[in-house]
Amino acid sequence: MKNMNINILIVEDDPQIRNFIAYALNGEGFAHKAANNGNNALSLLVSEKFDLLLLDLGLPDIDGTTIIEKVREWSDMPIIVVSARDQDREKVSALDIGADDYLTKPFSSAELMARIRVALRHVSKLNKEKENSVFKVGELQMDLNKRIVELEGSQIHVTPMEYNLLALFFKNIGKVLTTGYILKEVWGVDYNSDTQALRALMAALRRKIEKNPAKPRYIMTEVGVGYRMIDE
Repeated sequence: MKNMNINILIVEDDPQIRNFIAYALNGEGFAHKAANNGNNALSLLVSEKFDLLLLDLGLPDIDGTTIIEKVREWSDMPIIVVSARDQDREKVSALDIGADDYLTKPFSSAELMARIRVALRHVSKLNKEKENSVFKVGELQMDLNKRIVELEGSQIHVTPMEYNLLALFFKNIGKVLTTGYILKEVWGVDYNSDTQALRALMAALRRKIEKNPAKPRYIMTEVGVGYRMIDE
């Protein structure tokens, strides 16, 4: 099947959930292996090539956040957290240290597959964009070499701060970015608590790129966490 060249590691200590995920991956033709604890997961990660990691945080031996930190020391593979921890602070923490997405249990196989497809498309786009400085989502396009932003084929003016914010989203299409991460990347560490400034900048950017800023098409708000540029 078309997805057999994609190898996914499932890290989950609950056998029922592990089998459920494996069954869903089998249905889509994904190759996969499973680990029931953190140490087994790390052993597999250093000995085999995986294209995506599905990671439970509540493992019996190592907290999942530690695995995220270790993987990010040497790999940019997509990491989707699948966890029963549903507090915003838990999601923000996992995303801030390097997870790409967060799926709260219980979840459907359809939602899981959708998140996986988004993550894999993001990787594919990044690989192409290493050779091409032009990013595009829908009718919104950005050329990083020329520093040009276009909407529906016409160039639009953005301020330097709006440009930096938009570039950050384009470089992370489909990925949830926490407010703390955005503030650090756009303003620097001294501004990591100035959420009001981010909201004002986001509102200004949306007025320029969205037909209806109240119902955005390109950059969605993840309530309590941050923002995500959609992957069409």
